[in-house]
Amino acid sequence: MRPIQAAYPHARFRRTRRTDALRRLTQEYTLTTGDLIWPLFVRDGENIEEPIHSMPGVVRRSVDRIVAAAEEAASLGIPAVCLFPYTDPSLKTELCEEAWNPCNLANRAIRAIKAAVPELAVMTDVALDPYNANGHDGLVRDGIILNDETVEALVRMALAQAEAGADILGPSDMMDGRIGAMRTALEAAGHKDVAILSYSAKYASAFYGPFRDAVGASGALKGDKKTYQMDPGNSDEALRLIERDLREGADMVMVKPGMPYLDICRRVKDAFGVPTYAYQVSGEYAMIRGAADRGWIKGEAAMMESLLCFKRAGCDGILTYFAPEAARLLNGMG
Repeated sequence: MRPIQAAYPHARFRRTRRTDALRRLTQEYTLTTGDLIWPLFVRDGENIEEPIHSMPGVVRRSVDRIVAAAEEAASLGIPAVCLFPYTDPSLKTELCEEAWNPCNLANRAIRAIKAAVPELAVMTDVALDPYNANGHDGLVRDGIILNDETVEALVRMALAQAEAGADILGPSDMMDGRIGAMRTALEAAGHKDVAILSYSAKYASAFYGPFRDAVGASGALKGDKKTYQMDPGNSDEALRLIERDLREGADMVMVKPGMPYLDICRRVKDAFGVPTYAYQVSGEYAMIRGAADRGWIKGEAAMMESLLCFKRAGCDGILTYFAPEAARLLNGMG
């Protein structure tokens, strides 16, 4: 598209910026509560909300408090929550068997939410790091992250989550071939309506640190994840990964992290036109929250601006720890 406009002074761009009403009438992108997915951390126990030091304002919740958060999300118009378990270290093994235990934390939380708030969509994380004694997203042998053996484990994990009632599976492991394997298994098991939101372009980023604290994976992680997560210097590779996952049966795709990779979001949306999401990850959240808590930036304004930027970059939705706070502002409750 090539804009056509008169020359100055017949064209004055400030005319449509003059008042709030004119600015709203000419705004190209808007943010709504329907754009938000709220990530929640679940832990064992009852009536617990445990602060996460590296993520001010974010807590780990016991299942009963997860249900309360889900009810809050629904009341605010947030359409989905995404669950991440903080697994007891005694349950972490090299084979990650707890990942497909029907009664593990994530699966208990899924059932509890769907019983209390059936209209709320529940998204899950499909990766082995919360259950892995080595802290990796995949099975490890002799220091090597195994691909095909990990895919088999992830399929078992995905089926257990689907059986528990998950609406959206979020494979975040970055193993090759896992989307096709999961889709085939879901169809065979009768879970044809379970959607897959694939973390197709997940980068080996420095912005994940607080999340690893939140799920208890920081101390366990041996080495790094550069053999399976993407190089931050690559862009074309992201498009190849997106195309592969779509061909294998992904319904929606994810770019992670978010703000440092807005160019990738735009390329993906322009190239494929599919439902495209970004994850405003823990490090992004912590930087905004930390600066706001110190009075260095205006917190609410920075939060809302950051979320709007995802929409401008082509995203259909955002996973963000700011979801309830942003929803309250959007609903005029600020």
